[in-house]
Amino acid sequence: MKKIDKLVLGSFWGPFFLTLGVVIFIFLMRLLMFYIDDFVSKDLDLATFGRLLFYFSLLTIPTALPLAVLLSSLMTFGNLGEFFELTALKSAGISLTRAMRPLLIVAVGISGFSFWFNNSVAPWANLKGYSLLYDIKTAKATLNLKEGIFYNDLPGYSIKVDQKVKAAENSKTGDLLKGLVIYKHPTNGAESGNREIILADSGRMYTDKDRSYLVFQLFNGNDYQEYSDNSPISYNSAGTPATGGQFMRNGFKDYRLVISLESFGIKRTDENQFEYHEYMKNLSELSVLTDSLRKEYTNTSMSVANTSRQYYNYQFKADAVTKQKAIKDGKWVDSLMKKREVAVPDLAQSALSQAQNILTYATSNVTYLTEKEKNVWRYQLESHHKFTQAFSIFVMFLIGASMGAIIKKGGFGVPVLIAIVFFIFLYVLTIAGDKYAKDGLIWVPIGAWLANIILFPLGLLIMQRARHDSRLFDKDVYIIAWERLRVRWKNWSDSRSVSQSVS
Repeated sequence: MKKIDKLVLGSFWGPFFLTLGVVIFIFLMRLLMFYIDDFVSKDLDLATFGRLLFYFSLLTIPTALPLAVLLSSLMTFGNLGEFFELTALKSAGISLTRAMRPLLIVAVGISGFSFWFNNSVAPWANLKGYSLLYDIKTAKATLNLKEGIFYNDLPGYSIKVDQKVKAAENSKTGDLLKGLVIYKHPTNGAESGNREIILADSGRMYTDKDRSYLVFQLFNGNDYQEYSDNSPISYNSAGTPATGGQFMRNGFKDYRLVISLESFGIKRTDENQFEYHEYMKNLSELSVLTDSLRKEYTNTSMSVANTSRQYYNYQFKADAVTKQKAIKDGKWVDSLMKKREVAVPDLAQSALSQAQNILTYATSNVTYLTEKEKNVWRYQLESHHKFTQAFSIFVMFLIGASMGAIIKKGGFGVPVLIAIVFFIFLYVLTIAGDKYAKDGLIWVPIGAWLANIILFPLGLLIMQRARHDSRLFDKDVYIIAWERLRVRWKNWSDSRSVSQSVS
């Protein structure tokens, strides 16, 4: 490795890893802001939250790599141009493409890593991350009693507190609760009504060490219970149920009510329920699923014609008529016409009913086949994205290195602005191509490769301009061009006025 290669690579790796970390952090903050309502009051432990962030940080790497390569290559050659190192290299007979060669090899290597990552690691991270996110979203919130409002998230209980008094910071018994009302509902159905109610002047609420049970320590109250005798319900003359059970009241000074917290917390769902999604598949699995879905779509579309025959009713069959003997006129015609007058309304109604059935059948089949075809497009699109995301890294390198050699500015000023513009352009084109491909408006490969199809020629054009020392971002170039345009316009106006005066 020559010194020029060490110089270029040494200037590249620092901004690359810094940009990659910043982009991953930004995407994780976007995730937290988007799902903040699902995380609040779920009492997530650090291990669960750390695993979620780890999985989604892996998912952001394929998206962050193009931007990291773009910005780092732009800053590398921008710094070399700003400190006249590119000028010294060119004066020594070293071309721009030779100076880019080490980073070109690195960009190809990162593209290969991105393809491997998308095909091997990303499906696993998608499965783990989104299944864990689903479990967090479906988990019940932690117990949060509000003053004067019944809390009904505990199975079998409705709890109301009149006032909550904040406990001291070092207290292990929880807040002091005043005016507690606890209804105990039967867990086997609500048809029997509320059979037990607990009223207490005050109490405290806390959980055990394992956080498996919730304990209410109640003070100075009564427990009211009604026991049914399991006899058939009878009604009196007023229409109200007659008394058929026993009523009991128990007073207490100190009573502990223990409630299981089994329904709270995160319950892991079987990950096999999420494996159907295209994001959870590698390239070989996507290929197999695409072929099977395409065959299923073809078989279904071919069977529509045969299945629709049951909706048709043939009143006259040409083959049967031709095989009969010649028909002669006679009185039977008049009798047939009389029967026809009666049969026409029935035939018309039958024909209308059959036509409506056929229309409904055709509409449902069109909708079904359209959804089948859209599934094929989705899996095809994800298969192409395994390659497009890797190739976009090479495209971003062409644009970044060439733009850095042109603008000759390093640091986090102009390079960051230009990188963000091109990255947004790449992102918007990718989203638009995916939408058009999923809707069937354009061919799936065109939609998947739309961003690279547009940006790759642009990168080659910028590379060509950089090799010829284009002054694309020099202010004086545009000032001179404007002055030339103004002079030409003035000369054209003067010549036109002179011609008009002569005529």
